[in-house]
Amino acid sequence: MKTRIFMAAPLLLLALPACVRTVASVVTAPVRAGSQVVDWTTTSQDEADRNYGRKMRKQEARDGKAAKKAEKERRKQCREAGYDNCG
Repeated sequence: MKTRIFMAAPLLLLALPACVRTVASVVTAPVRAGSQVVDWTTTSQDEADRNYGRKMRKQEARDGKAAKKAEKERRKQCREAGYDNCG
């Protein structure tokens, strides 16, 4: 009987770290899930800056297109009025 215990002891010692890792991952899983939910629901300063920059670039592009269109319309009206120097 004692020889069986001595033979099984090394096998148990080899299996113990795997059990500890499994238990640790099961215990920390709710904490990880909770922190992931918090990360998804909040916006970091870096994300806010990136989103603001994207918004500003889009607004500048729209403003540029509108200014270009207005200038084109102004030149067209100037030519229709009979002026030569509408540049």
